[in-house]
Amino acid sequence: MESLGSGLKKKATEHHYRAEVMIAGEQLRLRLHDGKLIKDRRYHLRTYPNCFVAKELTDWLIDHKEAPDRETGIRLMQKLMDHYIIHHVCDEHSDYKDAKLLYRFRKDDGTFPLSKDVKVFMRGQSLYEKLVSVEESILKVREENSVKYQRAFLGSEMIDWLIQEGEVENRQEAVELGRALLEHGIIQHVSNRHHFFDSDILYHFWINFRRRRRLTELLNENSSRALSESPDSPFCLRKLNPDPGNTSFLSVQTNKEIKVVSAVRRSSITSLSGNSNAYFSAPPTLVFPPVAECNPKSVLKRPVTNEELLSPGAPYVKKTLTIVGDAVGWGFVVRGGRPCHIQAVDPGGPAAAAGMKVCQFVFSVNGVYVLHLDYQTISSLIMTGPRTLVMEVMEAIE
Repeated sequence: MESLGSGLKKKATEHHYRAEVMIAGEQLRLRLHDGKLIKDRRYHLRTYPNCFVAKELTDWLIDHKEAPDRETGIRLMQKLMDHYIIHHVCDEHSDYKDAKLLYRFRKDDGTFPLSKDVKVFMRGQSLYEKLVSVEESILKVREENSVKYQRAFLGSEMIDWLIQEGEVENRQEAVELGRALLEHGIIQHVSNRHHFFDSDILYHFWINFRRRRRLTELLNENSSRALSESPDSPFCLRKLNPDPGNTSFLSVQTNKEIKVVSAVRRSSITSLSGNSNAYFSAPPTLVFPPVAECNPKSVLKRPVTNEELLSPGAPYVKKTLTIVGDAVGWGFVVRGGRPCHIQAVDPGGPAAAAGMKVCQFVFSVNGVYVLHLDYQTISSLIMTGPRTLVMEVMEAIE
């Protein structure tokens, strides 16, 4: 059976890092739009749509703990420039300057380069989202040689699923798609020894598309395995609204919806996605629901046991919450274990709108009883479930 050579492994790792940069960049773009840092701005009697001021963004990165200092913030944004994620609005600067200069995400003006590699990435993301959103998914926690792997599947199972879902026409086409995904660092043999085959070999998604990336991870270019192995979390505390500061640029149309400036370039996305190769047939999407960080200090005044929660006459009431995640996330943090509790809630997020409060205990997630589970396992349940989240929580009676 064909083994992976060092050259192919190196190439896959490079593609994997590029994918991580694209995901981190897209998550940042969505957060900046939500926080109104990206908007139409006027300078020298000309309006520049959907752009940001470099100096303001560097401030934002430090304020939101995405960068410890200005130097690091500049290095991070330069990474995005080097990978064609952002650019100067007039392309007069090839480097990122911490000054009152206007930059823009290429996805906001239709100049994001849709190369073959990007199309494979988009196809992989589309398949991943489809797989984690269905019941009885083939993606499971599986064990091999006493090691457990997240998001794992058998090669033959993936091929069966691709044909069943109409993603490919035959098994040969499915193998070609699987090989493209592996060569681009999206999937991987669990011990990184074999290429993709129609067999019972165990593979897993090397990229977790739903994990919130910290921008500083992009500085670890030679440690891309560490980028994808960080703990999953579907949660987001969204402190996104920056303090308005003085700027020489005049912002216009601040409540306007996000738009793509060049309609011609936007339509070219669809035309470029048409390709004779089957694994480019899916329409490209770049949507990455971000997640958040933990707050290690518990908000609970004292530990509470499951026995206390479930005992007859206990001063707790059960509530059912339906939370529809948005582009930024669900808007809450869960911590602890056996039982888990709500650690924090974004007052402007979907969870707060549904009635979630801190110190509630998580009873069930999408119909699954979870009082006996830790927060990492509950995170996995939410990550592999639908965007609409149904949770039962137990709240103390005041």
